Amino acid sequence: MTFLRRLWQRDGGEAPAACTALDVGTEFAKALVFEIAADGHGTVRGVGRKRQGLSHMQSGTVTDIAAVVDNCSVALQEAEEMAGFRPSSVVIGIAGELVKGFTVTHDMERKRPEVPIAEQELHRLIDEVQREAIHEAERAITWETGLPNVDIRLVHAAVTGASIDGYPVTNPIGFQGRHVRIGIFNAFAPLVHLGALESVAAALDLDLLEIVAEPYAVARVLGPDQVKSSGALFIDVGGGTTDVALVRSGGIEGTRMFALGGRAFTKSIADRLELPFPRAEALKVDYARGLGERSDRAAVEEIVADDVAVWAAGVELVLEELSGGELLPSRIHLCGGGSRLPEIAAALRHEAFWRHLPFSRPPDVALMVPGQVEAITDATRLLVDQQDVTPLGLAFQAIETQVQDDPLDVALRKVLRTMKV
Repeated sequence: MTFLRRLWQRDGGEAPAACTALDVGTEFAKALVFEIAADGHGTVRGVGRKRQGLSHMQSGTVTDIAAVVDNCSVALQEAEEMAGFRPSSVVIGIAGELVKGFTVTHDMERKRPEVPIAEQELHRLIDEVQREAIHEAERAITWETGLPNVDIRLVHAAVTGASIDGYPVTNPIGFQGRHVRIGIFNAFAPLVHLGALESVAAALDLDLLEIVAEPYAVARVLGPDQVKSSGALFIDVGGGTTDVALVRSGGIEGTRMFALGGRAFTKSIADRLELPFPRAEALKVDYARGLGERSDRAAVEEIVADDVAVWAAGVELVLEELSGGELLPSRIHLCGGGSRLPEIAAALRHEAFWRHLPFSRPPDVALMVPGQVEAITDATRLLVDQQDVTPLGLAFQAIETQVQDDPLDVALRKVLRTMKV
């Protein structure tokens, strides 16, 4: 519960702790002000949002820090006025094609299995996993950018599981055994992207608790009973990017992002119908909600169908990479503003999409809604559709990762402090 003590409290004593979740998206800056009860349950007290300018963000990354700070400030002020108080701490989401998330699983054969595992031995194993992860992230980002020696930073890390001789354990220390396995999820990003969000938090005069890869936050927001042991795929269709997360065997195996989202659909409508961008955006939103004139809907439907075909091909490539040749879960959870377009879910259900991928059966595609986030209550009743799931995921991540003192995560944090990644 050290996290709760670090957070600002309104009246001191037994008052609930408070924090802000900031989703700095390509289309909108979204802010949630929420309280955290002693049992770890969250309650959203304030909501705010501000549309970003076309030049402020690009494919999920900040391109104009000063403008993004202004937009976030407006969203924060709206949320804080609604809540009636201002937390001093914030958790921020990060997205973009060069944000890489993956789980590295490392196996170690112990020479003396009869000796109980000590803390130093566990730290050494975690250190080996993290160094392997850093090397993999550097290789991937260097290959994609074509630039040598790209400076990358660890966004966040979490232990996904550990076992000794095939038996799952939550804390290996003190156990005997020969074969030790540990899996750690890591998200890495180029320093330029991570540093931009750190600058935004500093300019807003907020204590930055954590930066979280958004697909990871979305994939963790549902409870274990909702995801089941068979796993699931989470696809967040945002304004500038589509984020994909793979959950298998109860843990996140990897996340990927590609630069195609709702803004690209709007641009196609604007170009082909020769309309200003704001008018094209309004047509797209009306179409997604089943509103508007019949002639406008028909024109938008034709344009969106062409773009979604390209989008689905991008998702297929990402899933091929994430699958690693193994079966993919047959459950797909959709969120993000772009997921409201009916063609998105239809494309994922179509045989032309899934027949070339390692699904055991046609995937069950479901739209996520804020009410599915059982650990957080929305007292404002303003979080109503798919685009509100991501900021809720960030709030949930702030609660989950900081309130729980899992022994393996404690050991991981100790190793990371010595590595300084």
